[in-house]
Amino acid sequence: MQKKVDLGQGSWVTYEVDWLSPETAIKSFEILHNELNWVERSIIAKGKVVQQPRLMTWAGAIPYLYSGQVLEPQAMHPLLNELGQRLSQEYGLDFNHVVANLYRNGKDRVGFHADDEPELGYEPLIASISLGISRRFVLKHKYKSRKKGFNLKSGSLLVMGGACQHRWYHALPANPQITEPRINLTYRVLRGAPGWRAPRDEDPRQNRRSPSKERG
Repeated sequence: MQKKVDLGQGSWVTYEVDWLSPETAIKSFEILHNELNWVERSIIAKGKVVQQPRLMTWAGAIPYLYSGQVLEPQAMHPLLNELGQRLSQEYGLDFNHVVANLYRNGKDRVGFHADDEPELGYEPLIASISLGISRRFVLKHKYKSRKKGFNLKSGSLLVMGGACQHRWYHALPANPQITEPRINLTYRVLRGAPGWRAPRDEDPRQNRRSPSKERG
């Protein structure tokens, strides 16, 4: 069952706890955990080169500028393609790129950031599939003292839409008590290679985007 949360000012999130059946979620986790080429990457955070506190991989036919580095095109694993096609059918969009994160335990994390790269357009739809152990996901308003949290269970789908990337940051905080792994698949519609910009007449806000924080 899908639950929609109106965050105000044109921002919204939907959360569907059972988008995948428990059996499919378990099988999908095992396949992707064993067959994807997980890597530990260096990123630029606060002007310094640091190791990401998680493993990652990605797939898509278009280069993607992510955390200061270009993710070159890579072929999609059949299961990633299958899940992306299902999302595309359900939302009427071409989810043509996916970033996959492997959180090995509760020490692995991702800091507050927004998926507001220009190549995603002004109000991108970000679809996030969770597999493995449940983890806490937190949204924090960019300009106000507001937070919203979700416990992302295995097989669930969380979608951020509208002005969410313009007005909110999101993060997966560390939780040292957790010892089991989690895989997160974030699908997006990548509209062009680095340097692409959406026409100004597509901007519903008619003002400049705020800068995103770096993923730490």
